[in-house]
Amino acid sequence: MAIKIKKNLKAIFVILLVSSIFISYNVFFRNDEVFALSKYGSRGEEVRTIQTKLKRWGYYKGNVDGIYGSQTLEAVKYFQRKNGLTVDGIAGTNTLKAMGIYSSSSNSSSNSSSSTNSSDLNLLSRLVYGEARGEPYSGQVAVAAVVLNRVEHSSFPNTIAGVIYQSGAFDVVSDGQINLTPNDTAKKAAQDALNGWDPSNGAIYYFNPSTATNKWIWSRPMTVTIGKHRFCK
Repeated sequence: MAIKIKKNLKAIFVILLVSSIFISYNVFFRNDEVFALSKYGSRGEEVRTIQTKLKRWGYYKGNVDGIYGSQTLEAVKYFQRKNGLTVDGIAGTNTLKAMGIYSSSSNSSSNSSSSTNSSDLNLLSRLVYGEARGEPYSGQVAVAAVVLNRVEHSSFPNTIAGVIYQSGAFDVVSDGQINLTPNDTAKKAAQDALNGWDPSNGAIYYFNPSTATNKWIWSRPMTVTIGKHRFCK
């Protein structure tokens, strides 16, 4: 009798162990299938978000339908080519980060928020370094502030990545300098802007008067001149 009970207990233990492994697999691994990085043939909200951003920035001309078809594939490749990324048409981790999209398979919302903040700071620092290294420190902060002012402005994308990667917005994106490693000064300037310092006085544009050839930019109301940059609204 004791042997039979022991066998039954052992069987119950094995069943519980297998059930535990099955549940753990579904919780921690199967969710990744739902939130897989997007590629040709994918469908869902992540694809819709990708299409929305690329359409807003001028890379995508199709419908925002959540279907990763040939038009979305080509738009992603176009975005990757313009921004120094591997041109494979797959919205992998680096491409999603460049778009300001973070994979929904993050372990927790706090981790996702921390990753977002860190990525925003890094991207903003790279923009500052590419656009304003060698400028006075307040001028570097002002360049970062212009990006943040655009995020808040209804005429521009509402994320840092969206503003920076908007087609034709910044020369450093076009010439690849956005991919340079920022120095500590650029990082500090970006952080000061994120903390609320705005030496640009609310500007949403800036340009170098000695090199600017666009007549329209000269018509914008000036807010301040710092170093070689004139800031305006």
